[in-house]
Amino acid sequence: MVDIIELFEQLVKIPSPSLGEKNLSDKILEFTYNNKINACYDNYNNVIIRIPATDSAKKPLLLSSHMDVVGSSAPVEIRYSADKKFIETDKTRTLGADDKAGVAVCLSMAEFLANNPDISHGGLEIVLTRDEETGMTGINNIQFNDLESENVLVLDSDKLGFYEIAGAGYGKIDIEVTTTLGGHSGNDIQDKKRYNAAKLIADLVSKLPNGLYKQENGFTTTSCNLGSIVAGAVDIGIERLLEKSEIKKPYSKTLISLCPDNIINTSAYAHYSLRSSSKKYEEELLKKFNKEIDKFNKKYLPLASAKLDYKVHMLPFEKASNQNMQKIAKKAALKTNIDLKVQTFHAGAETHVYANKTNKYNAKFLPVLVGVANIESMHSSNERVEVESIRKGFEFIKEVFLEYNR
Repeated sequence: MVDIIELFEQLVKIPSPSLGEKNLSDKILEFTYNNKINACYDNYNNVIIRIPATDSAKKPLLLSSHMDVVGSSAPVEIRYSADKKFIETDKTRTLGADDKAGVAVCLSMAEFLANNPDISHGGLEIVLTRDEETGMTGINNIQFNDLESENVLVLDSDKLGFYEIAGAGYGKIDIEVTTTLGGHSGNDIQDKKRYNAAKLIADLVSKLPNGLYKQENGFTTTSCNLGSIVAGAVDIGIERLLEKSEIKKPYSKTLISLCPDNIINTSAYAHYSLRSSSKKYEEELLKKFNKEIDKFNKKYLPLASAKLDYKVHMLPFEKASNQNMQKIAKKAALKTNIDLKVQTFHAGAETHVYANKTNKYNAKFLPVLVGVANIESMHSSNERVEVESIRKGFEFIKEVFLEYNR
């Protein structure tokens, strides 16, 4: 077998920005071909790998990782840290251990099984996706009804031993405040019927929830965050900004200096994110938002009004009732001396897509997010990965697979 660290080094040296993964995926197919492993591109150029079952009475297991990285198509120069414990770059770009550590473990598992045909198992499926970092278009173009597995290990957490059984969904709240009468801030300022939309949205936002909403077992379950407020004569300011030949940072400060202050504003907007791994708490939080909107409208209509629009961006990845894989993972962690941390996470991942899809047999996928390496400063030029953690991550996943098939 190829040493997993040598394989990882080969993978990270190949730039693979989102939707620019072709050189990497070609290398992966070369690796599988050389090892007589069944692999192919799907209709979106994701890579699908299958190791057939040696025991038809057992069920297959699916491993999933993504091939793209945060970073450009510029060369990747790697080196070892002074103490030889970490692989890093020359600090000019990201390393791409997210998620090439996961890809390396997936390929090593395929090679291990291909070279050990006497192992009794129900088969291994591997999905290596494109474009996870920017649009998740790779996972959303998978033909899920071609996959036979029910249990899915998504190898994409940044700490060895993280075993994440639920993740927050992600929604977007947009609030619009409008007034019926504008005017001049000098001539009309005394008219009490001329409400300023910028002032009204500031008052409204001060009453709306923001930040942590619910926690369970020490982990954040539901939260919301005010992302931006746009109010006042911004359209005029943007027109003036576009006329400038040179724009200095900070752009927002430059923009606001170009916005007129002699207008009683008639429109204002606020934008929030809402994250929740509980549908119940998500609905509770939205009710609080809508309650404040209703109170606002009762107070100001017909001279001013507020409306709220909520769109689901990503469905939640909710904890499965079947905890058999968690028991298997705990046994594997004991055997490989890994500190398993079973927890939830408050962000999005490909687990969320799997959790809301069904397989070839119309069974819902049961995904978990698993860490197979210790990655530091992910997505930055200081990114580095602990060498031995990749080896231990592979041994852990191998033991999970063997325990799953016992």
